[in-house]
Amino acid sequence: MSYIQGFNRKQAVLIPETIEQLIAENNPVRFIDAFVNSQDVVALGFKDIRFNKNGRPPFHPKDLLKLYIYGYLNKIRSSRALEKECIRNVELMWLIKGLVPDHNTISNFRRDNPKSIKKVFRATVNIAKNLDLIGGVLLAGDGTKLRAQNSKKNNYNQKKIDRHIAYIETKLAQYCNALETADGDKKKVIETKIAKQNKHKKQYQAIEKQLKQTGEKQFSSSDPEARQLVIRGVVTEVCYNVQSTVDHKHKIPIDYDLTNNNDKHAMTSMVENAIEIVGNNTFDAVFDKGYYTAEQIHKSQKLGVTTHVCVPNPASNAPDKAYNVSEFIYNKAQDTYCCPAGETLKTNGNWYNKRVYRVKQYKTKNCKLCPVKNDCTKAKYQRIIERHEFAEALDINKNNISKNPEIYAQRQAIVEHPFGTMKRQWGFDHIMTKKTKERASADVGFIFIAYNLKRIMNSIGIDRLIKHIILFWLEIGIKKRLNKLLKSFEHLKKLTVYFIENASPKSTTKQIAYF
Repeated sequence: MSYIQGFNRKQAVLIPETIEQLIAENNPVRFIDAFVNSQDVVALGFKDIRFNKNGRPPFHPKDLLKLYIYGYLNKIRSSRALEKECIRNVELMWLIKGLVPDHNTISNFRRDNPKSIKKVFRATVNIAKNLDLIGGVLLAGDGTKLRAQNSKKNNYNQKKIDRHIAYIETKLAQYCNALETADGDKKKVIETKIAKQNKHKKQYQAIEKQLKQTGEKQFSSSDPEARQLVIRGVVTEVCYNVQSTVDHKHKIPIDYDLTNNNDKHAMTSMVENAIEIVGNNTFDAVFDKGYYTAEQIHKSQKLGVTTHVCVPNPASNAPDKAYNVSEFIYNKAQDTYCCPAGETLKTNGNWYNKRVYRVKQYKTKNCKLCPVKNDCTKAKYQRIIERHEFAEALDINKNNISKNPEIYAQRQAIVEHPFGTMKRQWGFDHIMTKKTKERASADVGFIFIAYNLKRIMNSIGIDRLIKHIILFWLEIGIKKRLNKLLKSFEHLKKLTVYFIENASPKSTTKQIAYF
């Protein structure tokens, strides 16, 4: 039986004359090259733009940006791994012209440019907008947790510190009792253990002092800005929460933000950024129940956006579910509530300050004699309904969901699509960098840049994309030249007016005749 045979390693071969011939015309690296070359790295704020006067000149930011985008598109995030690829990867040799940056240089570029990387992401969104890949009609927002470079063991809160210190105090008491009867070598061993426990105690006390000074509830020793957050149910992890807003048309993220908090207070800023990016405020915004906060929904509606935030199942606050608060009907015109038994609950119009919001209270005297009082409330005298200041926004949101359930039904298909690709298919379920949130945001930025570019390439095709980039680049260049010409013309015009106004009568007449 014959098999396909490879070439003879000792046989002389004719290789292509240039490395250009090794790269196919529709290779993604050609689009990466065109995309990065079209960016103004000075305007984007990348560091090391100009060469140093002394010593070796730095690598150009465009070359390092190309290297990182290629790496993330090919599931390579480590600076050491990228350094190796520069030596053995033909596509990278073509892309950055044979340069081999040191892994420290590669790592420092990502560390030092988080804001510029965010602007590059915005450039990918602009390309998608120019190619009509963003609809701006339906947007979905959600957050996903990416594990930080910090173990649970090295994450501390006051409760954990108290538990450790209590344990140390117990051990110290035991060692002190044993020390009274010990002698010789045994005494030295116990003294060593006491010194060790006192050292640990000082470390925990230092962490406790830092928590009190900063006002933070947690401290992470490896990555100080990472926080222990709930992943699902009761499962927690030391991680960051990545907020993202995704357009429904081609599942392209238009915005992202790295936080170390839960989703509760993120909605308004996400909506504000979305309005600025898509250029309108008439879209439907879809969020899950993690964003169900009255004030956030109210602010988003004030911006003109139609909200579809999942309404959590109401807690049973009555002995019989038929008499829960959700079953009381509010009359806006009369500012009253009608209970399931048909009674009208009125308010005195006063606002009362509660823990979070101001509320009005609604009640009726007929509650005392109501035959279903025991099914409605456990209160001794009467049932009191409280309506907070943002309740109308929640009513509007609930009405939006009930009228158009098909809109909210699309949420998972829109916003979970990018997260699923990044975390499950690409394996980007953790943060590569540590020490600060800014460094972590640079890592997340490259993940989103890679996703958008991949999505755009799959939707349009590399050949068309490269042509679009070239035409866009030429258009920008022509506009810049026209602006320079217009400035020169304005300058010449001012000089001519000045000459006419200040010249002698004879020469002025000649100039006017000439023009």
